[in-house]
Amino acid sequence: MDSINYSIKFFQDGGIFMYPILGVLALGVAIATERYIYLVATKSKNRQMWDKVLPLLKSRNYKAALEIMSKSDAIICNILSYGLSRVGTTHKHDDVETAMEEGFLETVPRLEKRTHYLSTFANVATLLGLLGTVVGLIDAFTAVTNANPTEKAALLSASIAVGMNTTAFGLLVAIPLLLIYSFLQAKTVEIVDSLEMASVKVLNIIKENAIK
Repeated sequence: MDSINYSIKFFQDGGIFMYPILGVLALGVAIATERYIYLVATKSKNRQMWDKVLPLLKSRNYKAALEIMSKSDAIICNILSYGLSRVGTTHKHDDVETAMEEGFLETVPRLEKRTHYLSTFANVATLLGLLGTVVGLIDAFTAVTNANPTEKAALLSASIAVGMNTTAFGLLVAIPLLLIYSFLQAKTVEIVDSLEMASVKVLNIIKENAIK
């Protein structure tokens, strides 16, 4: 209970700039939650789809693989279907690879969507905290200008302490957002790498099947 009361007092003493920082935190949490759920679901769907189509690709049943992928919203399907759709219309391996690269370039931005906002929000939270402290210090020095000399030191120290609350809160918001940003970036890179690996494997399978 004491910690709750302390947190409420800490927030109230920080002044008006605590509210925009809180808004930045809310937006950051919402985006981080949505991105985490999306990336986890994407990784799971890609793995399930890969396990289904790999045996078909190895047996040269490209039509069945395309049919399965057309019914799925897994992003791996967007990449592989681009290449497989060219297998029956061209004999050039480079054309299939180019088609997959096109699908890759179209798909990857969906994985990275909105994640970069988290680093921006972290910077904004820090700057808002500093701005709140600067404004608080200005108010503090203005308040003590006409104060009794014996009260100036106490008023100034109290006002500075209150002004520092915004910087502390800004950092408390910024640090977790940066850590979450790094975590989501790592998960995104992991998925992108798995897509690249799958593309290379499919190209190799197509090449081997053409030789047989």
